[in-house]
Amino acid sequence: MEDFLLFAAVGFAAQIVDGALGMAYGVVCSTVLLSLGVPPATSSASVHASKVFTGAASALSHVGHRNVDFRALVPLAAAGIVGGVVGATILTSIDGARIKPYVIAWLGVMGLVILHRAWRGVRPRTTPFRAPVPLGFVGGLLDAMGGGGWGPTVTTLLVGSGTPPRQAIGTSNSAEFFVAVAVSSAFLFALVTGHWRNAEGLQGHAWAVGGLVVGGVVAAPLAGWITKALPARGLTWIVGALVLGLALYQFAQMAGLV
Repeated sequence: MEDFLLFAAVGFAAQIVDGALGMAYGVVCSTVLLSLGVPPATSSASVHASKVFTGAASALSHVGHRNVDFRALVPLAAAGIVGGVVGATILTSIDGARIKPYVIAWLGVMGLVILHRAWRGVRPRTTPFRAPVPLGFVGGLLDAMGGGGWGPTVTTLLVGSGTPPRQAIGTSNSAEFFVAVAVSSAFLFALVTGHWRNAEGLQGHAWAVGGLVVGGVVAAPLAGWITKALPARGLTWIVGALVLGLALYQFAQMAGLV
């Protein structure tokens, strides 16, 4: 029960930030899980299972607040589904100990990306983004393999290319729901067909998944309102520092420094 309450708090806080920034739910949850010794594939599967529920609530909230550009949503989500399934297939076919350093490195890069976004501020260009398919594929691929990365990849590029921040966040978050469903289905398929290596510890993290789901679902309906109401730049600094700090801590653990 203590694990459940801890992860419920993590899921709630991560979803609050995700609603404000259009990113960080997967990155924050994944770095916390990895820092507690959860294998990369199990971490990503846990985060995406919770995203199915939190993503649905968040998407409905953004649709209700008219934050979604449906013309960009369809190609972005379709390409993200393909990339996510490819990433999940790769991750479940590789020994977790071998892939973990690369996953941690990716999360560290995402921390730097988020910090750069905070330092730069929101200064969109005038040219609208016209490549949702490759962006969605890359975002889905990195999201599945790292357990987080859709928001920092997709939302950041949408805003930087000229999409109004409110629409970028709402569209990205809504597309992420479909990606989470596809990635979770890919992990489930790999599990039942025996293609997922080292999946035996998945049941041991059921309380963590349940906590992330409950905490995230409670916070998700606020996402549309948070996107309008809260100052995003201060939260961006906090999230970037947290993600980068956790990644550095995990590198120090692997190096035997702590």
